Amino acid sequence: MVTPFTADGALDLDGAQRLAAHLVDAGNDGLIVNGTTGESPTTSDAEKTDLVRAVVEAVGDRAHVVAGVGTNDTRHSIELARAAQQAGAHGLLTVTPYYNKPPQAGLLAHFTAIADATELPVMLYDIPGRSGVPINTDTIVRLAEHPRIVANKDAKGDLGRASWTIARSGLAWYSGDDMLNLPLLSVGACGFVSVVGHVVTPDLRAMLDAYLSGDVHKATEIHQKLLPVFTGMFRTQGVITTKAALNAQGLPAGPLRLPLVGLTDEETAQLKIDLAAGGVQL
Repeated sequence: MVTPFTADGALDLDGAQRLAAHLVDAGNDGLIVNGTTGESPTTSDAEKTDLVRAVVEAVGDRAHVVAGVGTNDTRHSIELARAAQQAGAHGLLTVTPYYNKPPQAGLLAHFTAIADATELPVMLYDIPGRSGVPINTDTIVRLAEHPRIVANKDAKGDLGRASWTIARSGLAWYSGDDMLNLPLLSVGACGFVSVVGHVVTPDLRAMLDAYLSGDVHKATEIHQKLLPVFTGMFRTQGVITTKAALNAQGLPAGPLRLPLVGLTDEETAQLKIDLAAGGVQL
């Protein structure tokens, strides 16, 4: 979920609650706050805690609220994890430490320390394109032995690795790459942590339900219908396009925080074309 800001760039907690309710009404059974799409690199620790508390208050009785707590500093991540638990989060999302490129032994120690720090279930987030380091299959399998490490958000883009790791780890597996939502279901994933879900949740829900009920043909039709949306929302940074789409629909989003900047007029026109091709009008 994006983090709505007011016109002057402050945290918009009322807008966050309204957006959370909208997304759950549309069919999402969980929301991740303070993730990449929530502009977590540019929100303060206090803002992160306030956001978790507000979203839990708004929708926590009918959706799981998962708090992003990953940083490249294990001690800082532990502090965020404990604050998220106190704020009422139902689970934690922990991204691979970025920039400092730890070895696999460091990843094992990092994620284990976070999982040990609270009583909340933990979803790993494997995104080597951003972090610079993949979580290797053997490392994920070892982490899956921890009683509170229960899921993985896969943005690795490698269906072969995903197949092996799903089979060996037993973790609940979520697609973290919208273009691969359906392909990952075919090798054992159970759902999506989606960016495009801000604008096409009913379609994603229908695709998931169709696949899980055995109607692969219908699921494929929906996947193909959404291809222009998947492409359009990631022509530039996904947070930028998502906020542009939400603002155009009159939903809470607001501006971006630097270093992110808004779409140009040309990029906005292209986004409208892409979304319209997938059935979404701005």
